[in-house]
Amino acid sequence: MLETSARLLRLLSLLQTPRDWTGAELAARLEVDVRTVRRDIDKLRALGYPVQATAGVAGYRLGAGAKLPPLLLDDDEAVAVAVGLRTAAGGTIAGIEDSSLRALTKLEQVLPSRLRHRVQLLHSVTVTVPAAGATVDPDVLTAVAAAIRDQHRLRFDYRNHQGESALRTAEPHRLAHTGRRWYLIGWDVDRADWRTYRVDRMHPRIPTGPRFAPRESPEIDLAGYVSRGVTTAPYRYAARITLRVPAATAADRIAPTVGVIEPIDDESCLLRTGSDSLDELAVYVALFDFPFRVHEPPELVERVRTLAERFADAVS
Repeated sequence: MLETSARLLRLLSLLQTPRDWTGAELAARLEVDVRTVRRDIDKLRALGYPVQATAGVAGYRLGAGAKLPPLLLDDDEAVAVAVGLRTAAGGTIAGIEDSSLRALTKLEQVLPSRLRHRVQLLHSVTVTVPAAGATVDPDVLTAVAAAIRDQHRLRFDYRNHQGESALRTAEPHRLAHTGRRWYLIGWDVDRADWRTYRVDRMHPRIPTGPRFAPRESPEIDLAGYVSRGVTTAPYRYAARITLRVPAATAADRIAPTVGVIEPIDDESCLLRTGSDSLDELAVYVALFDFPFRVHEPPELVERVRTLAERFADAVS
């Protein structure tokens, strides 16, 4: 049997998991009787931790309280949190760099030496490249996430590619992160269709709109839906190009925010991408140094043909 202090920490760790625990389950985990579990629950409550009794069953859960309880992590979880905090310090969410570093410093101070060595080794051989482009206000990200959770319509000012701002109303569905940017997938109320919005271009209005009944997801593969939405839909020209290399080879060179790659066979794949400039598309694909064939749009096919003739004349 664990000593009382160790048992209380173990009990607190169990209650931190997102589920309800019956007294019998907790007793079995702690190797004590149910009466001892009740006494330990009372001790945690006396220390200020809001252990709530679940209505209808003899169960318990840890509720939100006035202070943050100790966070108990196993070895892999501790390393994962340390790496995540280091990544967040140079990430795409504005304003959390300093708080991430402070939290990381506190965590590393209490890590056992075996884990500190693992984290330090990873940091010593890793170079962090600062995120490019616009960052997201964490308050905006939190407001969007809360609207998704509470099923409230969002009203927000949205800045488009041309820098023009307009009021939009949407039923928020999911947030998506591509590694460089955050996107909201939502049902645009005025346009009666699904849309993908860049969160760094959103400025939510307060209060939020009324509650709504969730709609069926636009696609099962939301990651693919977002990729297509940000690589082709916003642009004047949507290109379809066969690359004579395996899909894995193409994926190493083409970011998911630039184009969607679909395998054809072991030696080729299909690239779907977009741009407002035919020349940008032609040069972009040519610089990959992959054999390729342009299928559409017809304007791009003609432009590539013209450029090929011009380049051939330049070296003839």
